[in-house]
Amino acid sequence: MATTESRPIDEGDVTLADCARTVWGYRRLIVGLCLCAVLVTFVLSITSRKIYESTATLLAPKEGTGTGLLAGLAGSGLLQQGPGFSVPSLTPNRDMQVSILKSRTVAQAVVERFRLQERYGSRYLEDAIHTLQRSTTISVSREGVIAVKTADTDPRVAAEMANFYTEELDRLFAEFGTGEGGRQRVFLTQQLARAKATLAMTESELRRFQERHKAIALQEQTRGAIEVAARLKADIMAADVQFQVMRNFATETNPEMVAIRRRIEEMRSQLARLQYGDPALMTPTPNHDQRDFTVPFPKVPEIGMELARLTRDVKVQETLVTLLTQQLEQARMVEARDLPIVQVLDRAVPAERHSRPRLPLNLAVAGATSLIVGSLFAFLLEYVGNARRRARAA
Repeated sequence: MATTESRPIDEGDVTLADCARTVWGYRRLIVGLCLCAVLVTFVLSITSRKIYESTATLLAPKEGTGTGLLAGLAGSGLLQQGPGFSVPSLTPNRDMQVSILKSRTVAQAVVERFRLQERYGSRYLEDAIHTLQRSTTISVSREGVIAVKTADTDPRVAAEMANFYTEELDRLFAEFGTGEGGRQRVFLTQQLARAKATLAMTESELRRFQERHKAIALQEQTRGAIEVAARLKADIMAADVQFQVMRNFATETNPEMVAIRRRIEEMRSQLARLQYGDPALMTPTPNHDQRDFTVPFPKVPEIGMELARLTRDVKVQETLVTLLTQQLEQARMVEARDLPIVQVLDRAVPAERHSRPRLPLNLAVAGATSLIVGSLFAFLLEYVGNARRRARAA
């Protein structure tokens, strides 16, 4: 092994030239260590498993513009300077999306969907979840774009996992993001299903009755009374549905609740007068046409009475279904407006090149590290040699 022929280097008298002579003297050792390190790194990089990464990006949902003193202080940064103050997030929807993506619930769904416990060779589910979370990166750019980056040895699986993150986020948003509009939609959907079932039943009864008794024509006055009674009963049922909806978020003493209750009672009183007859209805007045509502139902022949009842029930249910359908559409629009939507900007695609291991970077790091280690080892050998020479000289 080559050694320097220069004078021994004293501990307090070391110059840059002395360091250069030491490195030059042990150049073969340093170059040999460097070549060995580069060769080993090259072999390990070539034989190790290739890791592929895929990224799916999401657009953060729009946030409401902050107004008022608090929003102004938060935007100026003055509120953060005060001790004991905490500023609420100005991007709650985006922060909620990131939190859901990083949650254990989503990670467990990904593990179960792609059988990562078997793929990673993990004995326990928790180990597979931790491995997935370490290999997954959830980040937010300065522009507010959320990126979900997943890694796997199969590029197709990596892309599918990233896309599944976005699908699971959308599902959880729909499941947990139901607000007042969503609750009203659920309630109205149930009421509409019941009303449609009742309408189908009443239509069947009317059809069977007409088939059994053939076509029976009622007097014009009776038909008018039936239509008025049907409208009244439909209005009563619609108002009752509105009353039940308002009970979800209003108290019994609410002015609107009291007004609806009074209106329902008044319409029920009018319907009772139409059904059972009222002498006041039989007395003509200057503003009252004698032909309007002058035939109470008890005076209609038995067959006509049954037909009137069935016809009225059908019209009531038709009106009720129409009103409930309109209210259901309004509730859906309110729910769609209140619920943030997951908007996928870029779906993940299988990567064409592996991201790890990076052969050029690994070779460069191995070469630089081996040069440093070799130089330090050369200085150590030189120091030991000088110490022995000084000991023999003494």
